[in-house]
Amino acid sequence: MATKITPRRSKQPVKKETTPFMSKLTRFLFKVFLWFIGLSLFFVVFFKFVPVPFTPLMVIRAIENKMAGKEIYFSHDWESLDNISVNLQKAVIASEDGTFLKHNGFDFVAMQKAYKSNERGRRIKGGSTISQQTAKNVFLWQGRSYLRKGLEAYFTVLIETIWGKKRIMEVYLNSIEMGDGVYGAQAAAEHWYRKDASNLTPIQAAGIAAILPNPRKYSATSSSSYINRRKAKIVRVMRHVGRIEY
Repeated sequence: MATKITPRRSKQPVKKETTPFMSKLTRFLFKVFLWFIGLSLFFVVFFKFVPVPFTPLMVIRAIENKMAGKEIYFSHDWESLDNISVNLQKAVIASEDGTFLKHNGFDFVAMQKAYKSNERGRRIKGGSTISQQTAKNVFLWQGRSYLRKGLEAYFTVLIETIWGKKRIMEVYLNSIEMGDGVYGAQAAAEHWYRKDASNLTPIQAAGIAAILPNPRKYSATSSSSYINRRKAKIVRVMRHVGRIEY
């Protein structure tokens, strides 16, 4: 009896479905984005209630001094806003951000003026509000890239929404650079005037505010004629700030 032999079919290799590279990259970037949103919200909420122990600028300055072979000097004493002179609060508003109590984080008129001034080739001005400066100081690095400016705008919206004006001013006055290795109102008051931040007079507060454009270059005491003119102008403007109501 003849047997019928059927030819064996060769097994075709099973093709594995390959996920396109762009799809993987998109999922990865989306996860990174979600992590960034979550962490940024966490830290903004966290620092609404907890003092900011240090800022990126403090770390950068310490590294710069270390690499230059200089002594690493660091003075930073956190004080509640109630223990910081109203004179200093008025001075930084008069000097840095006259519409601080009114705007929602951005002063578009000042930004437009700064843009036009820079276009004409004059000294570069940023037009940044106190809110923007606080967002940059606490959460970001120094620089002028579009990425950093975009992140600055993002964090500015967050702190305006979550912190409010009083907390923004409190963090600002405790975090900004007010001298070489001097950060915050209390450390500045002790460094420049040998007194507590709560006891600053209008002219002393104006002296600290006057050096903020470059606190490592200028001096709040025994000042140059340029800084003395700034002090006088700040004191004049302070009279028109009025009662601060956060």
